[in-house]
Amino acid sequence: MFKNIGIFVKKKISQDFEDSTLDTMLDTLSKNDISLFIENSFDYKHPNVNLLNHEDFIRKVDLIVVFGGDGTLLNAARKYLDYEIPVLGVNMGNVGFLTDIKINDFDKVIKDILKGNFKIEERNLVSAQFKGNHLYGLNEVVIHSGSYAQLMRYKLNVNGKDVYEQRSDGIIIATPTGSTAYALSAGGPIIHPGLDVWTILPMLPQSISSRPFVISSEENVEMELFDGPNKNAKICADGQDDIDVPYGVKISISKMEKTLKLVHPKDNDFFEACREKLGWSLSISNK
Repeated sequence: MFKNIGIFVKKKISQDFEDSTLDTMLDTLSKNDISLFIENSFDYKHPNVNLLNHEDFIRKVDLIVVFGGDGTLLNAARKYLDYEIPVLGVNMGNVGFLTDIKINDFDKVIKDILKGNFKIEERNLVSAQFKGNHLYGLNEVVIHSGSYAQLMRYKLNVNGKDVYEQRSDGIIIATPTGSTAYALSAGGPIIHPGLDVWTILPMLPQSISSRPFVISSEENVEMELFDGPNKNAKICADGQDDIDVPYGVKISISKMEKTLKLVHPKDNDFFEACREKLGWSLSISNK
């Protein structure tokens, strides 16, 4: 059972939701037989939440509750991944596939979870390495030309076998978690989070026969960058800042050993989230 609960919120709370909403939920949470903690680097303060420095925080808490949207949860995941602390997301944003607890359901759901009625889902991450650089993403790694509507040339290789050489704006390597994020907007398929696969998705390819494909995340992927509109190409993970990649470099892409441990209510339903977030209908006749 979880007894020491860490709190993670976006730095500027007022941009996403009212302080009073968070205050109310933490009032509710503090009525349970638990202790609440937050890192002292956050501006947010609550009388029932104890302040700790980073080192004490990661040693003390056995669950981190994230209040915000999927972007806030991604930030928490990146910050605490090395410590393997389970993460629970409360959706205070808009489209949230990772933060699946609704504000209106918070009281009931959090009580169930604290009674042990939950499941832990391990989400895989994708890793990219080149010339001593290492970055990783829960959603995706994106390699692109760095210029709007201008192509770069590259070769894709899987397990030592050439897949293709082509020109496109770039390429997305997305996890199942990322299949409902940027990759979805780029025309990729929705992948159930229980699958251990990647989507390889060219961005606006020159060849009309180039299509997304899905491979096991156990495969070793390599991209060799040849040329493009600028001196360097760009690479980023989960929408973080772009990093320059010189042409002539090979980028090695593989699965991270560490996983993100997401806590869900036992009745969590991925397809219900798709219906709600993506506007899927159960009955066309109801329209």
